[in-house]
Amino acid sequence: MNRVTVIIPHWNGEGILRRCLLSLRRTRGVRFRTLVVDNGSGDGSAAMVRRDFPEAGLVQSPENIGFAGGCNLGLRYADTPYAALLNNDAEAEPDWLRRLVAAADADANLAAVAPKMMSLDRPDRFDYSGAAGGEMDIFGFPFCRGRIFDTVEEDRGQYDAGGPVFWATGAACLLRMSALARVGLLDESFFAHMEEIDLAWRLQAAGYGIAVVPSAVVRHQSGGTLGSGRMRKMILNHRNSLMMLMKNLPAADLAWILPVRLFLESAAACGGLVIGQPKRFWAVPAAVAAVIGRLPSLLRARHKTQAMAPGAGIPRSLYRGSIVWEYYIRGARRARDLRRRV
Repeated sequence: MNRVTVIIPHWNGEGILRRCLLSLRRTRGVRFRTLVVDNGSGDGSAAMVRRDFPEAGLVQSPENIGFAGGCNLGLRYADTPYAALLNNDAEAEPDWLRRLVAAADADANLAAVAPKMMSLDRPDRFDYSGAAGGEMDIFGFPFCRGRIFDTVEEDRGQYDAGGPVFWATGAACLLRMSALARVGLLDESFFAHMEEIDLAWRLQAAGYGIAVVPSAVVRHQSGGTLGSGRMRKMILNHRNSLMMLMKNLPAADLAWILPVRLFLESAAACGGLVIGQPKRFWAVPAAVAAVIGRLPSLLRARHKTQAMAPGAGIPRSLYRGSIVWEYYIRGARRARDLRRRV
């Protein structure tokens, strides 16, 4: 019987989807089924899947319901103990899935397991989207082992020990379905970006663990679907980060962390003007306005999230320092150079 449903959310880009599906044909060591979720593509991608990849299932949405919505649509069709999310612009090594499943089988408390993410365009470097495991600082700024802000390290085996992390990238990760049944799926109000970090926070509040297995390797073309310089992507990143904090932080911590984060957002906007990125300047107020517009539904989501794990507090795996301070003031460019505060 299949043990994993590999879910590929897709919106246009027939060529990158073909490349991804071809890489899955090389996957060995575990029985799995592939499920492509087409988010209303208009480029013939669905017809290509039916014609050239009969082994893959296909679910079609009449419109683009976002990364979170597409993943959730696929997760609702999953009838296996595990589900794996895989970006359409990724290529997986043949034993990636076997190694992730082995780690999850060995520890029933693990709800999400991430591979090491390497750049498809620069094979010697980590990938921006996940590198060697996702981390997050006290003010809600995500970073990775191997990538802080726009500084991406060369992989020299410095993070190959693996172990617990704060989040597993949605670009490629294994999820335990029984854990999702308890805490819920991805938050579709995020549409795209940060939804996997929000999920990881909820999983940890419920007592589960998140880990990275660097021996499992996936290569990813970051921005293959939505480029990093797109205004919409900038707004979503800023908006969703604020929404995540407002949903998951205990009230006492939110009272002081949110004002600091808003100050840092203002600094980021001004910095965008200084370095000649006017899109960054406008993205921040647009994101804050979007959060204010969603405040009633966001408060309801917060109430539901806090009620699921009352008194859970901040997860132990959260980096207690400020990555902004460490990077821009102390000059730390590598995760291993950070001063750990617990």
